[in-house]
Parts: sequence; C-alpha cells; structure tokens
Amino acid sequence: MDIDQILSKVDHTLLAQDATWPQIQAICDDGMKYKTASVCIPAAFVKQAKEYVKDRLAICTVIGFPNGYSTTATKVFETKDAIENGADEIDMVIHVGALRSMQYDEVLAEIKAIKAACGDKILKVIIETCLLTEEEKIQMCRIVGESGADYIKTSTGFSTGGATKEDIALFAKHCPKHLKIKAAGGIKTIADAEDFIRLGASRLGTSRIVKIVKEAE
Repeated sequence: MDIDQILSKVDHTLLAQDATWPQIQAICDDGMKYKTASVCIPAAFVKQAKEYVKDRLAICTVIGFPNGYSTTATKVFETKDAIENGADEIDMVIHVGALRSMQYDEVLAEIKAIKAACGDKILKVIIETCLLTEEEKIQMCRIVGESGADYIKTSTGFSTGGATKEDIALFAKHCPKHLKIKAAGGIKTIADAEDFIRLGASRLGTSRIVKIVKEAE
C-alpha cells in the first residue's frame, strides 16, 4: 500500500496532558507536510491551531475525553465551543456506563444531540472497545449507525487497550454501509496501518505513522 495513501487516512494525534503549543505547532507542520487527514489535538489548542493552519489542514478535537461520563449538556457545550473555535471534526466519547447499563436510548440520544451541535462537521463516536463485551460492541454498531454520526471509533488510547484487528473486523461485519470506521490506539507500524485499512478502517488515530515516515527520511 502506498505510504501517501496511508498518511491520507491518518488523524495525526497529540492528546497528552502536558502537550505544549510548540508541540501542537510541530504536529500541525507535520500534518500539512505529509497531508494527513487531520491533526487531533486538545480543545484548548483548537483556536490557535486553526489560525495557524488556516484551510491547509483539518483540525480535530475530542469531547468528553477520555472518560465520557460528562453530562450530555456539557458535551454539547464542548462541541459548540470547539466548532466556534474552528474545529472541523469532533471525536466524542460515549458514556460507557450508560451502555453497560443497557440504557441504549440514552446513549443514542446523546450522540444525536452532539451530532446536531456539529451541524455539517464530521462526528466520530469513541466507544472504548477494550471495556465492552462483543454484544455491547455490536449494539454500538447499530446505535452509532442510527445516530447520524459519520464514524465509529474504537478507542481513546487512554484506557486499558487500543484498536484490535478483531474489533475492526467486527465493525465491518455489523456496521451499516454508510458508517465509517476509525481505528485508534496502539497502531505502531506501517504493517499495522495496512492491516487496519484492509479490514475496513478509513481513518487511523495515531502519532507513530508520521514519526516512522520522518525517521525513514
């Protein structure tokens, strides 16, 4: 698989608690140079990053991150604020406890509310697969498919595990055709990236692919 094709699917990510503006600026520079799909950064840096990259690169940020148990109203406010500051894409974390309590209608309603706040911006829904049973993952394929969101996403990268090939295959089997898939967390090599894409992922949340390309140069 062509490396440029892989890079075009990468959300080049920096979400560390101690991230600084010079580090965010550096990944923006990398995103523009290597033509990644976006950079995924903390909401506090969105306005500065958008002013820096202008229309040369999509800016993605995270909502309800990383635990997902903020109220829906809080997540909606975060979303509107991020978009007003220039975010092009939103990656939200579901309330895992509500899902595990089988409160499926509440989980669906929250995603719909955040999608409404997004308007025409891309919404990706992080379900934190490492915490879920197979049946819960299948339920989320249905719920996210019904919500109007654009992507189902495996992981925050801040819990007990990241994307697995088995989970991407499960998504590909159970998601409706209009719903896209993002694999995130633990994508360490070009071979990993190729495997996830072949299994059905059209976005990859990772910081390592661009680093590998830079080191090879």
